[in-house]
Amino acid sequence: MSFLGWTALCGALLLFMALSSAYLRRLPITTSSIYLAIGLAISPFGFDLIRIDVAESKVWLEHLTEIVVIVSLFVGGLKLRLPFTDPAWTAAFRLAGPVMIASIIGVTVFTHYAFGLEWAIALLLGAILAPTDPVLASTVSVNDAADKDRTRYGLSGEAGFNDGVAFPFVIFALLFAEHESLGEWIGMWALHRLIWAVPAGILLGYILGKGIAHLAIWLRNRHHDTDSPNDFLALALIALSYVGAETIGAWGFLAVFAAGVGFRRAEIKTVKNNPISLDNNEQSNEGNPEEHPPAEDLVGVNITEEEMKHPSKAAGHVVSEIISFGDTAERLLEVLLVVLVGVCLASYWDWRAIPLALVFFFVIRPLATQIFLWKTPTGIWQRLMLGWFGVRGIGSLYYLSYVLNHNLNKNASDVISLTISVVALSILIHGISTQPILNLYERAISSKREQNESEDNGAEQFDKIQI
Repeated sequence: MSFLGWTALCGALLLFMALSSAYLRRLPITTSSIYLAIGLAISPFGFDLIRIDVAESKVWLEHLTEIVVIVSLFVGGLKLRLPFTDPAWTAAFRLAGPVMIASIIGVTVFTHYAFGLEWAIALLLGAILAPTDPVLASTVSVNDAADKDRTRYGLSGEAGFNDGVAFPFVIFALLFAEHESLGEWIGMWALHRLIWAVPAGILLGYILGKGIAHLAIWLRNRHHDTDSPNDFLALALIALSYVGAETIGAWGFLAVFAAGVGFRRAEIKTVKNNPISLDNNEQSNEGNPEEHPPAEDLVGVNITEEEMKHPSKAAGHVVSEIISFGDTAERLLEVLLVVLVGVCLASYWDWRAIPLALVFFFVIRPLATQIFLWKTPTGIWQRLMLGWFGVRGIGSLYYLSYVLNHNLNKNASDVISLTISVVALSILIHGISTQPILNLYERAISSKREQNESEDNGAEQFDKIQI
């Protein structure tokens, strides 16, 4: 196809999604499933408009998926407003830690014995498929900074952390495949890739995000600047935190996510020190910082210079524009990447992905979630949901292209075909089940809330009778 042809196709797709969004939201599928179908339609399986060789496209594919992931991680971190001591973080830490490691081990053991893959290749496949996706899981993740639902919070925090935490295990598997045995290299791997790279990335990103946020809010407030390019600010912070972490040998994904979290901490401190009542716009010094509304809820679409004189509204202006920019970029990049998955699926479909996906989605992750989230502030139904909504996606595509660019020669075709096929199945299976399950969950929450309110009202009436 010519450039004009591709432009017309992209324009038609975007127009269709924009005009039909109200109808698509009523369907029991996610938009990602539709993008996947469109990719299949233009692939050799359908109209044969485009063919993609993943091995030959590994360089640009790595950088494209890298951009998608870091943008999504930053915006995801920016939406997490609860303090680190809140029980909602417990599920996120455990999902991104022991549950992810158990998933790697489960996939490794299954693919070794079921498909006969070498231990190193099986481990590599497990590490590639381990991270959940911050882009495709947007339907079940935190919607905005005021969202305190523990299920959504756990999934959002997990996707933010494990895209970086999975990296050491990808490197471990590559080294294992290179050395073909365990040895002294494990000590250097642990020292560099775990003990240093993980905390260094988190700390650098957090400090950078918090510091730049304070500076930006102060400048916007001082100069009453309503026309500042806050999208540039977001891109600059993403680039600096990512490059800074990679320069010192830390994990850039963790740094970008932590930068988003740090930026939000600066907003919380600003609102705490300069509170505004959302109802009557009067200042108040009562309550904890988390009890104040997010700063972006304090401003409208158009903000005046007079409003920018208040630090909390200046913070709200900065944060709201960054989130708006991030959400738009995330949606556009999601369309591109999922369509590419559909195109690649026609050439790389592997039937072995069906038993692998079934065991992974229905046994390994749910079982690990029930075990490692036991005795946490989550109910059994919340743990079931957290176990089910482990969407695989863009993060796995990044790790796939990364290992292809770092001398994965043995069994590369197996890794490519199984990764793409499992990601496609995740998009399809989770896409079909997401909305019905969420509807049941939200109805259960609403019913429980009404029951609690009824019990509280009954208690109040009983007290009045007694008095």
